[in-house]
Amino acid sequence: MEKGVVCVTGGTGYVASWLIMRLLQQGYAVNTTVRSHPDQKKDVSYLTNLPGASERLRIFNADLDRPESFSDSIQGCVGVFHVAHNIDFEGKEDEETNTKKSIDATISILQACLDSKTVKRVVYTSSGSTVMYSGKDLSVLDETTWTDVDYLKSRKTLGESYYISKTSTERAALEFAETHGLELVTVIPTFIHGPFITPHCPGSVHTLMTMIFAVDITLEEFPRFLSQRYPEYNVSSNSFLKNVKESKIFKLSSKKLLDTGFKYKYGLEQMYDDAIDCCKQKGLL
Repeated sequence: MEKGVVCVTGGTGYVASWLIMRLLQQGYAVNTTVRSHPDQKKDVSYLTNLPGASERLRIFNADLDRPESFSDSIQGCVGVFHVAHNIDFEGKEDEETNTKKSIDATISILQACLDSKTVKRVVYTSSGSTVMYSGKDLSVLDETTWTDVDYLKSRKTLGESYYISKTSTERAALEFAETHGLELVTVIPTFIHGPFITPHCPGSVHTLMTMIFAVDITLEEFPRFLSQRYPEYNVSSNSFLKNVKESKIFKLSSKKLLDTGFKYKYGLEQMYDDAIDCCKQKGLL
């Protein structure tokens, strides 16, 4: 409690659960939100069993469809990590509705931060998709690059609705923060890989058993890397990745992050080793 209380939205996800664990380890008290289900009670024992959780973790029910439901979890906090976001790659909801819900929820959460009079900083989890579809001929992408929503729509890309909502929501959040003098930091992660706290295999880990953008390796090189590193899984040399023709290879710059003094701790090998060990321990492999 000495460091204060921090709120983490979307606590049952991969990134949020790691944040909760690290914040508890560093002496913070944590408020986190989970989306309640009318027909069943969600098992959050993997959060409540974390060291320090019994004394310093409080779990609140909140839903992005009801933005006002986040207010209680934010009151009295010194910081907020806004990680929760609706993910709809299947297009169950039309893009305009999905985007409006995301923006409304995020702005409501930011307003609650202002109203609290205690929140000093908000960290918003962005997405690599907010910079990847600018339509410009760039080899390195960074925080100055924005996805062009019209260009993205013209490509008919899988996951288009999610990418548009993330891009539009971040723009709206930054504009709101600047207008109201709220300190807001956005972080643009690429695909996220490694061991996980959740009982289920997160979508990003499942995807990254076949591909990853966090290191300098092309999609065509992945079958060889995986087959050499993990021969016991009989990785096919006829993987669909081998047929991918990359017309343009780009990198996502980490310069701004590195300039703050941040240092990467894990390489590709350990990320895969730890993810696979985690899957084995949870009986998923």
